[in-house]
Amino acid sequence: MILSYRWLYDTVRERFESDEAMDAFLPTAHTPQALKQKGDDRYLSAMSQRVFQAGMQHAMVDAKWPAFEAAFWGFVPEKMVMLSPEQIDGYMKNDSLIRHRVKLQTIPKNAQFILDIRQEQGGSFGEFIANWPVADIIGLWRLLGKRGARLGGRSAAGFLRLVGKDTFLLTSDVVARLMAAGIIGHQPTSQRDLQIVQDAFNALQQSSGRPLCQLSAMLSLSINPRF
Repeated sequence: MILSYRWLYDTVRERFESDEAMDAFLPTAHTPQALKQKGDDRYLSAMSQRVFQAGMQHAMVDAKWPAFEAAFWGFVPEKMVMLSPEQIDGYMKNDSLIRHRVKLQTIPKNAQFILDIRQEQGGSFGEFIANWPVADIIGLWRLLGKRGARLGGRSAAGFLRLVGKDTFLLTSDVVARLMAAGIIGHQPTSQRDLQIVQDAFNALQQSSGRPLCQLSAMLSLSINPRF
């Protein structure tokens, strides 16, 4: 089948009582200005939160995150980059945290990543994220996976969703709809397949005016109407 926005809208709209109810349910992305105003400490916090969410129950990680904020002094990159192995050892004894050494070690590494981007770009990390074109969001995924610590795979998109950058998610339902439409034949992992997916989302965005995050949710709902 051809994946048109009209078909997608009509299919998903049937799940809701009104346009307003559907729009209220769909996720929203932050404006570029809001992304620029967000402090770089919030980006490091979100990176770290996403790293810990991987392979764990998100609700459990989220419940512990206030303790992480307190223990890591609000995730200020200039402070976190100075964390020593001895300090990591100390965190491994803190039972209010999730004591996963490898994930804890990503905090100073990702702090350095943020500081490097700031130096290279001559602005905040938030400005870098805000200015990245959503028409090439997979390029940002690729950069995060290459230069960030444990931000590959789904973690790049998950981090962007946490901070409010517009992105689609390749959930099992989204992939199932793309496969049913004949856009891809399997789980997209190669850059070629990801570009095909990006092109499909770009076409849907151009015809609908909706952000990628809403189109992603609509594709998921078109396969799985339960919510």
